[in-house]
Amino acid sequence: MLYKFKSRATADLIMLEPNGRQLLKIVGKGEEPHGIITAAQIPAAIEALQAAVAAEEAAEREQQAQQQQDAPAAQDGEEPQDGPGQSGGEVVRLRQRAAPFIDMLKRSAAEGKDVTW
Repeated sequence: MLYKFKSRATADLIMLEPNGRQLLKIVGKGEEPHGIITAAQIPAAIEALQAAVAAEEAAEREQQAQQQQDAPAAQDGEEPQDGPGQSGGEVVRLRQRAAPFIDMLKRSAAEGKDVTW
């Protein structure tokens, strides 16, 4: 399933179900296939998303600091090995997933338009 967010202030925004559901949960909306964020609710939704992004980034920094403290010092010329869950690939962070939605919310708020899905 896809979530298709709509606003009269912007183009449609389409997200895969897990990503859309995560963002809706953060802004305090249910996982219903249809809903609305009114223009009056948008500032609180933006704040909730920005707070969630900041919390995720703080947790990641703390985890990296902890891993650096726990990791044995690398021998001369040795590369540190990837630990469990580190495939070497890029991970898409909440900041990247939320950015288009936050932009849609800001533009909609500026024009006083609701966001529906």
